[in-house]
Amino acid sequence: MADTTVWAERLYRALRDGSTLAPISGQDPSLTIDDAYAISLGILERRQADGERVVGKKIGVTSKPVQDMLGVHQPDFGFLTDRMWIDGETIDIAATGLIQPRAEAEIAFILREPLKGPGVTAEQVIAATESIAPCFEIVDSRIAEWKIGIVDTVADNASCGVFVLGEARADPRAHDLPALHVTVTKNGEPLSEGYGSAVQGSPAEAVAWLANTLGAHGVTLDAGDVILSGSLVPLAPAKAGDVFEMELHGIGRCAARFV
Repeated sequence: MADTTVWAERLYRALRDGSTLAPISGQDPSLTIDDAYAISLGILERRQADGERVVGKKIGVTSKPVQDMLGVHQPDFGFLTDRMWIDGETIDIAATGLIQPRAEAEIAFILREPLKGPGVTAEQVIAATESIAPCFEIVDSRIAEWKIGIVDTVADNASCGVFVLGEARADPRAHDLPALHVTVTKNGEPLSEGYGSAVQGSPAEAVAWLANTLGAHGVTLDAGDVILSGSLVPLAPAKAGDVFEMELHGIGRCAARFV
């Protein structure tokens, strides 16, 4: 039987030290996705003991380009804390403890009402949402060289680093979510583009999946939560000096400036 407490402590220490581990799925092949979720909760408990507060949840590895890039072919999920929420556009790599960051453009949902699975539908997600916003999630991994499987990324809080929300807010009922179009530039040059349909057909479907998956573990999506619905484009490596900008057409922009 896997000792999830030991792995939670090792990954937590890697998070705090800015270090990496060899893939834990290779070090202990007996680890299951349920074990990985227990490890993730163990890391969260340690972060909360440090004074961090949960402000939302995230979905990862939802789109085919990202799945193909990482070799992980099912979604994962993790928690967002207040220390992961960047105020403004500037991301200090050293101060935030990022190790091997990558930027991805997403649609964030800000909930007005809670959602608890199982049985949550995309329509219920839209009804429970106060607004949507353009967002950059800066993913990061405590697994060396991003050599992750599904167990590794779930255990490592869905490979989350920090996130930035653009100022724009929109009513999801006023938009065709699968048709929302995002374009991304890096250092002023076109980088990538994608549509809302890239994440499980619609970002609302991805949030419903998250509510139902977490509901099986007794975890709700809460009123006021920020929910990151998954990348619409391939992940792009980021380093000091890089500037990423995204336009969620018809809604607004978001930027991430790395120092």
